Amino acid sequence: MKRLKRAAAALMAMAMVVGMASCGSTGGKKGEQETKKIVNDKGEEVEVKVFSAFFAVPGNKVDEGNVVQDKIAEKIGAKCEMEWLVGQTAEEAIGVMIAGGEYPDFVDASSGMKSMVDAGAFIPIDEYWDDFPNIKNFYTEAEWNSIRAEDGHVYIIPQFGKTWEKDTTCVHNDEAFWIQTRVLKWANYPKIETLDEYFDLIERYVEANPTMPDGTPNIGYEILCDDWRYFCLENAPFFLDGYPNDGCCIVDRNTHEAIDYNTTDTAKRYFQKLNEEYKKGIVDPETFTMKYDAYISKLSTGRVCGMVDQHWDFNDAELAIKAAGLDDCTYVPVGITMDKGVEEHWHAKPALDVSNGVGITVSCKEPEAALKFMDDLLRPEILTLRNWGIEGVNYNKGEDGVFTRTEEMRTNANDQAYINANLCPYAYFPNYSNGMDHDGINGCDANHQATEFYESLSADVKECFDAYGVKTYVEMLNEAPENEAWYPMWSYSNALTTDTPEGLVWAEMANVKHEYLPQVCIADDFDKAWDEYLTEYKKKCDVDGTLLPAFNKEIQRRIDVAAGK
Repeated sequence: MKRLKRAAAALMAMAMVVGMASCGSTGGKKGEQETKKIVNDKGEEVEVKVFSAFFAVPGNKVDEGNVVQDKIAEKIGAKCEMEWLVGQTAEEAIGVMIAGGEYPDFVDASSGMKSMVDAGAFIPIDEYWDDFPNIKNFYTEAEWNSIRAEDGHVYIIPQFGKTWEKDTTCVHNDEAFWIQTRVLKWANYPKIETLDEYFDLIERYVEANPTMPDGTPNIGYEILCDDWRYFCLENAPFFLDGYPNDGCCIVDRNTHEAIDYNTTDTAKRYFQKLNEEYKKGIVDPETFTMKYDAYISKLSTGRVCGMVDQHWDFNDAELAIKAAGLDDCTYVPVGITMDKGVEEHWHAKPALDVSNGVGITVSCKEPEAALKFMDDLLRPEILTLRNWGIEGVNYNKGEDGVFTRTEEMRTNANDQAYINANLCPYAYFPNYSNGMDHDGINGCDANHQATEFYESLSADVKECFDAYGVKTYVEMLNEAPENEAWYPMWSYSNALTTDTPEGLVWAEMANVKHEYLPQVCIADDFDKAWDEYLTEYKKKCDVDGTLLPAFNKEIQRRIDVAAGK
């Protein structure tokens, strides 16, 4: 059965790749890029270059004739037709591309990135970029050096985490314990500091409110364990101990040494708490067998009181909640730790992830034109189109230069069908995704413009924020300190492969945790299940002898790079 599924997924991926290869890719053969005609505001036909892209992550495809995409194309003479991951893993989709030797013009390979680089599938961008200053200056020399491959070339451009001027984040797009505003309101907006207080509130709420108004049962807590998203289950312990999201380990702030968070006392207490809540019926009994689509579907109903997740991972559910008029079911983050007195660090400043990015493939007919397309997407005028839309349609500009939106504009900005037809952020191309618009007046987008952001909130969320004395989601958590030189270590672990000893250990750790942690959470005898998990973990995973030394070496390397050594 597994072989059949893999074969079917491979066939789907091949079909998708072949379809994209016909748009601007000819397996390395050079020539002129494909062109199409679009109609401008004056009703005139304009010919533009058309590129193709594949991003190995789920996403929403823009409609043909997307208004902002065509507006951008009219101004820069090019557009890109984008495809997203459907029906297979990133490794499967990228593996099919490499086997066939044909690629779209642009690729973000996600977890298949190293395979693409090793296969020679990308052109060295640094050999072309001297004529494209927006790209060349997108990162500092030190940042580019951290992105370079072992051969010294730059093959990918990380797209996210770049700030213009100053941090203006309003949305906590990262991980947190999330809870619905209706639950907080029911309890008169209490201060929640610990894991015990969090679950105590959910328990009391579900006991007093067993159903939604329509009679469907409320669900206290969900845990997403599907495939790579099992971070929703396994990585809370380092947050609960007051550390930021280095992902693969804790880094001691004094010694700068890596610590395995999977075996700490806090990890045991955390999983014991999940076990207790499962036995009480607070944790959804279907949670450990649920696929991602089912998880999003349940959240979209408004029935789920709380969960741990990255905000970007459940954003589609939030859009569905808003569309259904269930504003009191909106989620807000709470910065909890295991014990009182521990300073939480759930929110962090944007960071450079050197393990992923978008590259130009060897199948691209006109590499210079492709680089010019990305360079043009970073022009100030185009950034505003990508991030705000069209003036007078998606936002208004006051005499003071400040951007605002009407209620209709805000509604449209949260309507996926409207977005697909009218807005085009080119989200997986390089962007200043945080900070200011280049006009120096506005935020880079509406989610980074505090006054507009607050006005866009529902009455329920405003009431919640007012009760806590904040205006943004970020302010619900502690202010983020400056990132340490090694942060984030997940950009290192994301790039590990089984070609190295540390990569083998990392892969085996994932296998053991996938198998045992759900069992730990539902076991009748928690202590016995926990001991069995640790025994298997230590037996199969040489963390102390292989993985932590590799982490420590990388931590020191990053410290040295930051110091200019």
